[in-house]
Amino acid sequence: MLALDPIPRPIDTLPALGRGDAVAMIDRAGTLDFDGLERMTGEVAAWLAAQGYAPGARVASWLPKTRLACVLPMAAPRAGLVHVPINPMLKRAQVGYILADSGAAALLTQAGRRDTLESGDIPEDCAALLDEDVRGEDRLPPSGGDPDTLAAILYTSGSTGRPKGVMLSHANLWLGAISVAHYLGLTPDDRVLGVLPLSFDYGQNQLFSTWAAGASYAPLDYLTARDVVKAVERVGATTLAGVPPLWVQLLEAEWPDATASLLKRLTNSGGALTAPLVAGLRARFAQADLYPMYGLTEAFRSTYLAPALVAAHPDSVGRAIPFAEVMIVRPDGTQAAAGEPGELVHAGPLVAQGYWRDAERTAQRFRPAPAWSISGGMAVWSGDTAVIDDEGLLRFVGRDDEMIKSAGNRISPTEIEEAVVAGGETVEAVALGVPDPRLGQAIVVVARGDGAREADLRARLRRDLPSFQQPTRYEWRAELPRNANGKLDRAAIKAELTS
Repeated sequence: MLALDPIPRPIDTLPALGRGDAVAMIDRAGTLDFDGLERMTGEVAAWLAAQGYAPGARVASWLPKTRLACVLPMAAPRAGLVHVPINPMLKRAQVGYILADSGAAALLTQAGRRDTLESGDIPEDCAALLDEDVRGEDRLPPSGGDPDTLAAILYTSGSTGRPKGVMLSHANLWLGAISVAHYLGLTPDDRVLGVLPLSFDYGQNQLFSTWAAGASYAPLDYLTARDVVKAVERVGATTLAGVPPLWVQLLEAEWPDATASLLKRLTNSGGALTAPLVAGLRARFAQADLYPMYGLTEAFRSTYLAPALVAAHPDSVGRAIPFAEVMIVRPDGTQAAAGEPGELVHAGPLVAQGYWRDAERTAQRFRPAPAWSISGGMAVWSGDTAVIDDEGLLRFVGRDDEMIKSAGNRISPTEIEEAVVAGGETVEAVALGVPDPRLGQAIVVVARGDGAREADLRARLRRDLPSFQQPTRYEWRAELPRNANGKLDRAAIKAELTS
């Protein structure tokens, strides 16, 4: 297991952790060893430095998971620049917003993508660079800068309001990689299939934690669950990370027993796993350790549940990951008791530097840690409600801005959603509060399916939930919308219902 070294280093020194001739990356071009990864990082950094941008300038990338896209998160900081990855699923207006908001000096993309942009999408002071032009024989050595220097700006998906650029330092990225590689027990023998966007903190950390452990990373841009199944078989993947909607799709796919048995480790974040999903994953991948996790981009990740505890605590998100201090705080700032709901507050060196050029929202989310905090300093006040039990395990309740206020009751949409999918009448559902003159808000459930078993669902929930938690209406959809990170898009669903 990787040593849990708390000393942060520049993120571009990651390739040095792998054995030189060991495989660092497996892709359509073949394999790239760690010596080759270091060489490519240095060459791309030198090419970027030769463009003449000022130190700290933002360089955005809008690319699929090419080798260049995988190297840029290290190469740009090595050149003294700040990397701004843009999800390849985003469209021109969203790309234009991120370029303007970040003040990007350059956009590195492909010709086909560039040609989808219209006049004004790329700011006048932002250069459009093509991936095919990135070449050169010069090479920059690993940097030795201050680990607290800004290295990346990751934009949230923007499902609630305009996207926010989260500022991450070298130390944030480095310690996140070491923490995850350690608690997952990654080894040089592992092959990690990367299906998550590299613009997503979860996906970028998967890249970094893989290389921190000296393991192999296999990037994959997929269209269907079947593509993921075939890739697991093709590269011999031992580790797969996903979000709940992806697990739903993967459990609906056909898995040859030999292929399923290759996976030794499954990790989940970006939404809580339901009890049926936990049961389905444990049945389909019986030999794999399952790691439910909770995180937020502003602090990267907060908790994980050890695989040995999953069966007994399927609704838990576990305990704090290494380098994180996680607290449950009452509205008055004191520590919540076991079993008492409170706001989840994250302190420690994984806390980001705030939101880019947004002092107002930074002040709302990044505030001094409670006086009784061990870490002290600046903390992320998540806005999420959670509960800690007598064993020190945390359970996510819901986001304050998503809680349903009905007939004087505060109702967690997560609790409703878990109850809805528990009986198998549907596999995906979103619970929302919509204006109601009598109740204040009525509970509406939008679920995937044709509604053929709605009567069964209603009857079961009348048995399982109290009267104030009963949905008043069900809306059935063939598919539910997802955002660019693959998570269910609550904002789009709510906008459709309330428009």
